[in-house]
Amino acid sequence: MGEYINVVETFGCDVFNDSVMQARLPKKVYKELKKTIEEGKEMSMEIADVVAHEMKEWAIEKGATHYSHWFQPLTGVTAEKHDAFITAPENGKVLMSFSGKELIKGEPDASSFPSGGLRATFEARGYTTWDCTSPAFVRHDAAGATLCIPTAFCSYTGEALDQKTPLLRSMEAINTQALRLIRLLGNTTSKKVTPSVGAEQEYFLIDKEKWLQRKDLTYTGRTLFGAMPPKGQEMDDHYLGTIRQRISAYMKEVNEECWRLGVTAKTQHNEAAPAQHELAPIYAPANIAADHNQMMMRILKKVASRHGLRCLLHEKPFTGVSGSGKHNNWSLTTDDGINLLDPGKTPHDNIQFLLILTCILKAVDEHADLLRESAADVGNDHRLGGNEAPPAIISVFLGEQLEDVLEQLISTGIATHSKKGAKLETGVKTLPDFMKDATDRNRTSPFAFTGNKFEFRMVGSRDSISSCNVVLNTITAEVFRDTCDRLEAAENMEMAIHDIIKEYATDHQRIVFSGNSYAPEWAEEAARRGLPNLPFMVDAIPALITEKSVKLFEDFGVFTRTELESRAEIQYEIYAKAINIEAKTMIDIATKQIIPAVIKYTTVLANSINAVRQAGPMDVSVQLELLEKSSELLKKTNIAMRELGRLVAEIPEHPEGRDRAVFCKEKVFKAMGELRAPVDKLEMIVDKEMWPMPSYGDLIFEV
Repeated sequence: MGEYINVVETFGCDVFNDSVMQARLPKKVYKELKKTIEEGKEMSMEIADVVAHEMKEWAIEKGATHYSHWFQPLTGVTAEKHDAFITAPENGKVLMSFSGKELIKGEPDASSFPSGGLRATFEARGYTTWDCTSPAFVRHDAAGATLCIPTAFCSYTGEALDQKTPLLRSMEAINTQALRLIRLLGNTTSKKVTPSVGAEQEYFLIDKEKWLQRKDLTYTGRTLFGAMPPKGQEMDDHYLGTIRQRISAYMKEVNEECWRLGVTAKTQHNEAAPAQHELAPIYAPANIAADHNQMMMRILKKVASRHGLRCLLHEKPFTGVSGSGKHNNWSLTTDDGINLLDPGKTPHDNIQFLLILTCILKAVDEHADLLRESAADVGNDHRLGGNEAPPAIISVFLGEQLEDVLEQLISTGIATHSKKGAKLETGVKTLPDFMKDATDRNRTSPFAFTGNKFEFRMVGSRDSISSCNVVLNTITAEVFRDTCDRLEAAENMEMAIHDIIKEYATDHQRIVFSGNSYAPEWAEEAARRGLPNLPFMVDAIPALITEKSVKLFEDFGVFTRTELESRAEIQYEIYAKAINIEAKTMIDIATKQIIPAVIKYTTVLANSINAVRQAGPMDVSVQLELLEKSSELLKKTNIAMRELGRLVAEIPEHPEGRDRAVFCKEKVFKAMGELRAPVDKLEMIVDKEMWPMPSYGDLIFEV
């Protein structure tokens, strides 16, 4: 039995949270800091100095010797530079110090991170600035204990170079517009509206020793070759199945590390594919949820190594079984506890809910391409549209109850009733009957209403959740603003609200779809409705820099045109680099491992045929058939490898940016598939002892 952990005492013990600040800071300082956090007030350097001193003292008590401004550049992972608390020695002794200036501002240089042209290499100055709304924490690892201070990262001229800065800007935008809206609807008490997010994290666990034997996994995060084993996930016996002891021990340690850092890891289970699992937290404000998800991904990887495992966060590490996503559950909540997406028991007469709901429908319909782009990732191209993921077409699932209310609004202009949940009768006397929900769920929908929130299921498992929440916050803020403008100018407020709800419901009903989004017929139906279908990352990137998108983001100060153009360039660059690395890895594996292994196998087979023939007039037709088939596949492999090599050599000839990314998508990626096909067939023929790497069966069933 493992050591007992008192969760209540453990939770948040390594976080400089509100209770710690209240206990350690002078009352005046604590009040000023709370005003900054809750109301966005500016903080004086005097207050920052006191906070910094107490934060340092607390961190040193936790064993910290260094501090770091912890930020999220446009690489998809976090970054940090560590500085010791020590000052210059006097009389041979050093002091431990940490000032308000050091807390508020850092200068990590960090000029090698992607900037999409916002910074030249010789312009090295970049700043990190403290996000006081996300609490600092102490992280323990092999380096000891480090005080990590969540920060934003921007250039010398103020452009956002990270994921957090635009997220914070978008949160301010939706707070301003949502407050306007609920004030017009009669709410005089709420002071703040915050996007609330819970991100479910899917991941694979495989044995670390086997991972080390797969160059494709070590270099790219996914298998570039691999034949399906006789059994995949078709029996559904892994999904929600009994968790193996080795994995249970791992999950226990992950939970404990998450809890110490204030990450509310709550739900864990086996996912659909063999070796796949999921961990879900409780909701938090969007920027804190984004920070927590980054912490969670780091913990998942770090703890895996301690258990002789490797955590794979790629969206599609294994072809033929489900990939991994990150379901982004999004809602809007007030500081006094009101969830603006809660329909109540009678949604048909909940005017505030109906107005907000139809505003969101309008926002998603008008910016479907932008929302799709927010989940664009090289790995996600392999996942979207599969049986475990929504298609690349954005649609909204509302459920029977809300769809019925919407139909009433559209047809008659007024909703008079809401469908109720009936009693669920199991037919077994010993099982209690209970009232079921008024609507079922739809796991195939990319943007589904699930009770009191929207679940955006399209985000890839490696991605930061910041991008999609920036889009959700900003597009919703835009419709809220336009709606408020109309209501403030209206002579009859009640009639204006009624008209707007009906108008939005009618004009944007095309985005609502409750059927099977996996069905091929849906793509045809979506095309008839005029919904965008952007299956690949390269197809989606242009949505960032349309005039409509530029105006949207500039109106709310979330992005400038220059920042958007830089992000588009970075996306193209990331795509081209990823495909280039994958293609080179395939060539490397084929040249150094696959072809030599097949030559060895065919040589042994040929020698065997000759030996059998010399032994007497015996049938060698099976051996000859295997030799012929493997030799033919070997030839195809070599031809495909040479063609892929030729195309890879051409990549630098194409200008950086869209041209290079399109070439990689249309030519290089296709050639990668041509090389994989004969190799996967060879794996089914060649003696397992001679095959140079662990198979899919070894990787996903032997954990």
